[in-house]
Amino acid sequence: MTEASSLTGRLLVATPALSDPNFDRAVVLLLDHDHDGALGVVLNRPTPVGVSEVLEPWAALAGEPGVVFQGGPVALDAALALAVVPGAGPLGWRRVHGSIGLVDLEAPPEVLAAEVGSLRIFAGYAGWGPKQLERELDEGAWYVVDSEPGDVSVPAPERLWRAVLRRQRGSLALLATYPDDPSLN
Repeated sequence: MTEASSLTGRLLVATPALSDPNFDRAVVLLLDHDHDGALGVVLNRPTPVGVSEVLEPWAALAGEPGVVFQGGPVALDAALALAVVPGAGPLGWRRVHGSIGLVDLEAPPEVLAAEVGSLRIFAGYAGWGPKQLERELDEGAWYVVDSEPGDVSVPAPERLWRAVLRRQRGSLALLATYPDDPSLN
């Protein structure tokens, strides 16, 4: 896969037809996508668990809501952190796309504190094996759209699916009004 065909840094927005409950109305930021598969985190699945309960040193840097997000159905006991950092970024931060990057949770939080705008912690991730994501795209399970730095730290994550669709052009924007239960229409 060439870098030009990689979807790293883009969003996968679940189509209404996607039947997997793990991804119902999910918005996934792809952190890596190459010939070996893809890895991302679901941006709009907050849990009731506060960051202070599991990673207390990072709680002060966590954006609102200050909870851990379920990043996907894989490895729920593992934590990933994303932050938006303008410029080159500090030690302990690795750029994924634009100003969005991964934070090394082993680094001391005070090293990143001055440059991190908002941090979000994810338990688990979403993963696809070789060609699996491409098959799902061919089946129409996902819309692929550009990400924006604010997607990572949106304060109302339950509205992200609609907000991302609404900012698209053409008929894709109309899907933002798709009802939660179309059978009630």
